[in-house]
Parts: sequence; structure tokens; C-alpha cells
Amino acid sequence: MNPTLRNVIAVIIGLVVGSGFNMGIIMVSGSLIPPPEGVDSTQMESLVNNMHLFKPKHFIMPFLAHAVGTLVGAFLAAKLAAKYHFNMAMIIGLFFLLGGVSSAFMLPAPSWFIVVDLVLAYIPMAVLGARLAIKSNQ
Repeated sequence: MNPTLRNVIAVIIGLVVGSGFNMGIIMVSGSLIPPPEGVDSTQMESLVNNMHLFKPKHFIMPFLAHAVGTLVGAFLAAKLAAKYHFNMAMIIGLFFLLGGVSSAFMLPAPSWFIVVDLVLAYIPMAVLGARLAIKSNQ
């Protein structure tokens, strides 16, 4: 297979599977840490209007979803890539980081969460995913 095509497919698979992990964790998060009373966590308007009710514990699962989704996606992209394994993982990290930045503008989350999420959940997890994939290829 053409190496460029293989790299593109690796990134697409990384994005799809990483997004799936992200959504899966978000979907089960309400059963592990229920949202505050009266908040519908599936509706953006409810989240925006009630973000002031959220406690630090309510931000654990979103952070894990972002971090694990990025880690899994970056690992797969690096593992499946024909070459430039690290770069393919970083594409995943940057894509998810852009999603995190846009989310920070849409939801009035506390500043501490936005900083922790943007600094720790995306690029560091993409680097870790790349290193794990490259190490497993050796």
C-alpha cells in the first residue's frame, strides 16, 4: 500500500477510534458520577446554564475521556502508520486539542479545568501514545 495513503488511513482510524473512546467514557460518566440535580448532561443548553452547579468531581470523567480518547487515537495512528509514526500521533493530539479549545469557548467550565484539560489531556497523551506504539513496534 502507498505509504501516504496508509498514513492517511492510520490518522482516520485514530480519529474515529479515539473519538469513540471519548464518547464511550462520556456516555458512562453519568452513571459513575451523576451530574448535579436537574442537569441534563446530554443537552448543551443545560450544561451552559448549570455549569455553576458542577463540583470538581464532575470534571474527572470529561478529563479522562479527553485524555484516553487522545491516547488511544494517537497510539493507533502511530502503530498503523507506514512512517512518520510520531507525527501521525501528533496530528491526533492536535485535532483533539482543537476540539478541547472549541469546547472551552462553548462551555463556561472553571478556568482550572480548562487549563488542566488543555495542558495535560491532549499533547502529552499524544506523545505517550506515540512512544508506546513506537516501543511496541521495536
